[in-house]
Amino acid sequence: MRYDSDLLYRPPGEWKSYLLQCTIGCSHNKCTFCTMYKTKNFRIRPVKEILEDIDMARDYYGPGLQRVFLMDGDALIMKTQDLIAILNKLYETFPALEKVTTYAGPKNVLAKTPEELKEIRAAGLNRTYLGVESGSDAVLKAICKGVTAAQMLEAGQKLVAAGFDLWAIIIMGLTGQDGDWEEHIHSTANIINQMKPRHLSAMTFAPAKGTPMGDDVLAGRFRVCTPDQILEECRLLLEELDVDPLHFTSNHASNYLPLKGGLPEDKEKFLHMLDEALAGKIRLRKTLNRGI
Repeated sequence: MRYDSDLLYRPPGEWKSYLLQCTIGCSHNKCTFCTMYKTKNFRIRPVKEILEDIDMARDYYGPGLQRVFLMDGDALIMKTQDLIAILNKLYETFPALEKVTTYAGPKNVLAKTPEELKEIRAAGLNRTYLGVESGSDAVLKAICKGVTAAQMLEAGQKLVAAGFDLWAIIIMGLTGQDGDWEEHIHSTANIINQMKPRHLSAMTFAPAKGTPMGDDVLAGRFRVCTPDQILEECRLLLEELDVDPLHFTSNHASNYLPLKGGLPEDKEKFLHMLDEALAGKIRLRKTLNRGI
């Protein structure tokens, strides 16, 4: 297999998947909190090369491959028929293939017609990961997400309507200590309730060197939320979510209190754990990238 660089990104749940690079980098690549793809100039790989990589994967893994993740940031930007050709090749090459997944950039989803998305789903793209980050227009603008909350909701609803197993990702702590965190969480719970993904991951903002938000932290312009403030955000989020059923995770390396389960059945258990943590009765775990 040929990869553009050693910096390969995929969701935590795709650790067993074969990584097939369809695009190089991210077509948006302006989010102020993100370190991914910053060294890459965005481009779409030629379909011929991608199909050759699938043959190389067959030689390396054999015919029993069961999961594939399409990299880098937004394979859905590809022409619909090109993406369908790749999916057809994957399922022809790997008879045991069960799942093909990818990140979904909201602007790329909005550029597809409902019919195109249904065609892509029918060809075997099962799951899409959508970085919602927030349901707040103010927060989305501050982090340069490139879409409004209404556009983000439309993108998520289009994916759900087309039959994709949608995994939404949001980030707690994006307002810092001095911002309107309650508006961020209220709006985020609201957009998720309307979007109705099957899965939701709530991560925690961790400042990174070389990013605009990281620079703001170092300069004192942005004060990172305390652990208790993040727990309060998570508690409010859980209180307001009403998607049923919803697979909920907040167990990323960035999170202080790992939570994983189903809503609504685990809601009261999670709220109790958060209350215990806020009372100092549960030890919070150390997290990555806290100090820059």
